[in-house]
This record gives sequence, structure tokens and C-alpha cells, in this order.
Amino acid sequence: MAPKSFIIFTLLTFSLSFSQISAMNYNVINLAANKPGGIRFTKEIGIPYTKQIMGTINDFIWSTVFQQNTPSDQKLVDSANVYIVEFDGAEAIEWGNNNINVSSIYLNGYQGDQKWQFTSLFYHEMTHIFQWDGEGHAPLSLVEGIADYTKLRAGYAQQGFAKPGQGDRWDQGYDFTARFLEYCDRINSGFVAKLNKKMRFDFDVKYFKDLMGKPVDQLWKEYKAKYGQ
Repeated sequence: MAPKSFIIFTLLTFSLSFSQISAMNYNVINLAANKPGGIRFTKEIGIPYTKQIMGTINDFIWSTVFQQNTPSDQKLVDSANVYIVEFDGAEAIEWGNNNINVSSIYLNGYQGDQKWQFTSLFYHEMTHIFQWDGEGHAPLSLVEGIADYTKLRAGYAQQGFAKPGQGDRWDQGYDFTARFLEYCDRINSGFVAKLNKKMRFDFDVKYFKDLMGKPVDQLWKEYKAKYGQ
């Protein structure tokens, strides 16, 4: 039997970790409640469902994608706020470190299962809240690629998502970069989590060589060759 002191320490550690997750506040406000997209949001998605998936996705990002199982490893965020707003030009925008604006115009244009598409979107946008970006030094294309990697890893890659081997550059961004990160992660399990950890305070492209043993350009050539591109 384990010593009592060890059991108490283990329970305390679990309690602290759990309280970090449960202490997060998820706030959702529909500022377009009288607009077509806002009406569809209320009918087909709703605030309770949005808060539910925010918690689920938060946990998935910490435990699976970034493998940050202790509060000291995690980005200090005490709340995540979502606003359904009528604006054009983007499906959603993450801003101010913990806020997400979702376009009611895009919501109204969703075809098929709106709830599934909304969930896919949130795996991407929630990643922006919790990821490290080298204090602004990481390429935006990589930041967006990691966010798309999260929804790929979660099984929420939407129709038309890049297939393995597609793309012109490793830093092309979004789904193209996500597929490249998937390739790296399969070679070096936990690669994305390790890369994110290195990006806490800065970014250097040599992080790829540090983690994979090869420069990123060589990795990209091997990735393309693997899929006959």
C-alpha cells in the first residue's frame, strides 16, 4: 500500500489541476439575437451548448494537444468570452487574448449540420486563446496552422481540408501547415506540444531541428516525397 503522505499529495495535485480547469469561466453573449444568423444560433446551437463545448475543447487542448497537465505549464487565462456579432470578412476572430467574435453572417450561411461546423470552428478559435506564440514572434501562418491542427486532431477537419502532402510551403498556414505538423507529430510523438512549449517566450525556426533533428526545409521535402507530391 502507498504511504498515506503519497496518497494525500497525489489527491492534492489532482485537486489543484482539476480546480484550474473548473475555475475557468465561459461566457457567451448573442449580440445579434434579432439578426438571421443570431436567430439560427439560438435555435440550432444555443448558449448552453457553446459553453459545454468550450469546456470540452479547453480540456482537450490542455491534455491532448499541448499536454499541459499542470497550471504552471498553461497560459494564464481565467475566462473565455464569446460574442455572436454581425460582421463580415471572417468566420470568427480571436482578440484580446481571451475573446472570440463569431460572425452571425457566416452562421446564417452554414449549410448542413450547423452545430458540427460551429464545433469545428471552436476547436480552432479556442486554440488561439491557450497557445503560445513566442510573444508575437512566431509566424502567423504557424500559429494558424497549430489552431487547424487542433481540429484535425479532434476529428473536426471540415470538408475541403487539405489532404496529406498538399501545399507549397510548410508555413503556408491553416490546413496545409496543420497536415505538415501532423506528419512531424507522427514521427516525433508530442511534437506539437513540444513546439508550443518552446514558443512560450520566443520563436526560432531552428526549433524544428532541435526537436526533429533536421531543418524544417528538409522535413518539408521529405514530407512532400512521402506523399508523392
